[in-house]
Amino acid sequence: MISAALIFYILTIAGIFRLRQTRPDAERPYKAFGYPVLPLLYIVAASGIMGVLLLYETQTAGMGMVIVLLGLPVYWVWARLKQSRQSAE
Repeated sequence: MISAALIFYILTIAGIFRLRQTRPDAERPYKAFGYPVLPLLYIVAASGIMGVLLLYETQTAGMGMVIVLLGLPVYWVWARLKQSRQSAE
């Protein structure tokens, strides 16, 4: 299950880059220390750790990945419903 948590940590840090790209003028009450170098290093290191976990603890880490990937169809349906509601208004 650690690999599943690492995916969410990586996505959270990647969200910093995405938000700064899409909303450069947004208020930032919390600063990302060492941006962009440290967040990028964290993404690289966590991805490496996740890769090692998948190689050496395949069964355990694989089940965590399956659980996370099962959430993708739910997210896609939710996003599509939200988009269709917005276009109907």
